[in-house]
Amino acid sequence: MIAYCGLDCLKCECYIATQENDRKKRQDVAAKWSVQYNTEVKPEQINCNGCKSDGIKFFFTESMCEIRKCCMEKELENCAVCEMYICDRLKAFIALAPEVDNALDKLRIKDKRFRFDVNPKP
Repeated sequence: MIAYCGLDCLKCECYIATQENDRKKRQDVAAKWSVQYNTEVKPEQINCNGCKSDGIKFFFTESMCEIRKCCMEKELENCAVCEMYICDRLKAFIALAPEVDNALDKLRIKDKRFRFDVNPKP
């Protein structure tokens, strides 16, 4: 399950804690993310079924994620298929989550529309 931004939800600590309904994992993720992102994240906020799901989403994802909003407005499966790939918004996110860079590149390679895109990044 790949998010709009290229993150793999199945590997996301918040998603895992939610699916396992694990209080301790929620506490651990909240503590880690509070430090990592220099903000207060509470254990009760660690709930997400993925940004593309109809279910509950992490509060940032639900209301503040500009990448999610952009992909939804453009009706895109993810950033890899965007004509603006890689925009400034995505560049900033890659700085926080470098693993999405390779994940999105792989999605572009798999997509037939980008097979002949020799240099996918500006």
